[in-house]
Amino acid sequence: MDWLESLNTAWHGLNANKMRSGLTMLGVIIGVAAVIALLSIGQGVQESITGSISGAGSNLLFVAPGSFQLGGVETPSGSAASLTYADAQAIADPRNVPDAAIVAPEFTMQTQVIFGSANINTKVTGITPEYLAAFGMEVDRGRFISESDVSGRGTVAVLGNDAARDLFGGFDPIGQKIKVSIPGAGGGRVSLTVVGILSPQGGSRFSDPDNAILVPITTAQTKIFDGRNAQGDAVVTSVNVVVTNEERVDEITDQINTLLLRRHGFKPGEEGDFSVVSQADLLATLTQVTNILVVFLGAIAAISLLVGGIGIMNIMLVSVTERTREIGLRKAMGARKVDILTQFLLEAIILSLAGGAIGIGLGVGIALLVEKSGMTNAIITSDAVLLAVSFSVAVGLFFGIYPANHAASLRPIEALRYE
Repeated sequence: MDWLESLNTAWHGLNANKMRSGLTMLGVIIGVAAVIALLSIGQGVQESITGSISGAGSNLLFVAPGSFQLGGVETPSGSAASLTYADAQAIADPRNVPDAAIVAPEFTMQTQVIFGSANINTKVTGITPEYLAAFGMEVDRGRFISESDVSGRGTVAVLGNDAARDLFGGFDPIGQKIKVSIPGAGGGRVSLTVVGILSPQGGSRFSDPDNAILVPITTAQTKIFDGRNAQGDAVVTSVNVVVTNEERVDEITDQINTLLLRRHGFKPGEEGDFSVVSQADLLATLTQVTNILVVFLGAIAAISLLVGGIGIMNIMLVSVTERTREIGLRKAMGARKVDILTQFLLEAIILSLAGGAIGIGLGVGIALLVEKSGMTNAIITSDAVLLAVSFSVAVGLFFGIYPANHAASLRPIEALRYE
């Protein structure tokens, strides 16, 4: 029996029981769809995160209290009170760090912001005027935070584009007053006048500037939050430093480290209570994390495809049992062991390939639907499709061998006697 005849026989065998064949393919369909959808979404998330970090510029350094933090997990060394506003001013002094072009400290906390019946929970960030240039932001309407706002602890605010929409809808926010809840037992609210709206920024760093509420840093530290440490010094949550020459980032990082170690009472070479992180460091760490995420999502999807393969094997074994007399009759008429083996193996491969083809369409559809919904980007790569197809064929072969071999090994006399 040639391959074409074996393929035709296998097709007719599957076509004789369409319902069973369809249910058998279901596991493979779900598995392949999961592989493509999850890998595409994982790649999209990775691209979005690394793209937003890269977009902030390779000449940007972050100084933060404690050890390097990722994903909101705070490490034991250092505390939120270990980095002060005076540290930021020292970094900005050209005698200490000559190549620091822009130094923009910030003090960020999460709280409720209210306008009328609208209420959002978002980050309120105390900043200085340098913040705008440090991140390449633009003001769409109104003005930005000024030096006089900072020195006078002005009760003014600049809203991110999405925050303005969520709070005001179609109203013009400029000149309107919002209320910011004061955390803690005392509670209360601070009234702020909206003086500016940022142009849409898109996600960057670990924050979403489109949803941010920006206020003078002195206002955030004294009127909204408790922004002082036990010694009474004004603290900051981070200091953003733009350097003049990105090729000297490592050297400038060392300058900042040396300066802050001395200011914080540490000896050279000791581990301080702060971290200086470059864009390259941040990007490398995030790439490593997102790579693990993509592999993890792919592994989860592969397990579902594996379950589909087990389903193929079970149904094929049932099919062999039901067609025992047919196998015996074919062998009695001269069919060789390899002919029976080929037929049942082809049936398993056809099931896995058909399920894979449907699964590819379903997986691509799910990925595009997720992207269209705006939840995240989805990047459908040829590698993901090729991996899914290859895995589905491998599943068909692996889980089809045992039933096919079982069918081919039946002795004609015993098979014909089977009831």
